[in-house]
Amino acid sequence: MEIIRAGTSASNKGPADWFTGTVRIDPLFNPFAPDRVQGAHVTFEPGARTVWHTHPLGQTLIVTSGVGRVQRLGGPVEEIRPGDVVWFDPGEKHWHGAAPNTAMTHIALQEVQDGKVVDWMEHVTDEQYSG
Repeated sequence: MEIIRAGTSASNKGPADWFTGTVRIDPLFNPFAPDRVQGAHVTFEPGARTVWHTHPLGQTLIVTSGVGRVQRLGGPVEEIRPGDVVWFDPGEKHWHGAAPNTAMTHIALQEVQDGKVVDWMEHVTDEQYSG
């Protein structure tokens, strides 16, 4: 058994190459061999969002507070709220973030494959974000 105590991992600002707007990433856990699951608590200020990206083994989001938006390539922009769980298939191009006037926090869970957890791509335009 291992306990990861709250406050032992520093909060990080989401880098501008991966996000638009103000985002805080609080690491929850990284894989312990033989596990490969990684988790983070991510907070998006109003209007903030990820860039388009994919995950080699998919991603699960659990919305814990606020109102957010998600979109997969070719699909509509969807609103998400606390208690919603979002699953993106492996390799599915998508983005997620806060609503325009409301912050949103989610827990993000993804698996590491061959040392890789995500492929970051281009920024989501304001037009794409607005749906």
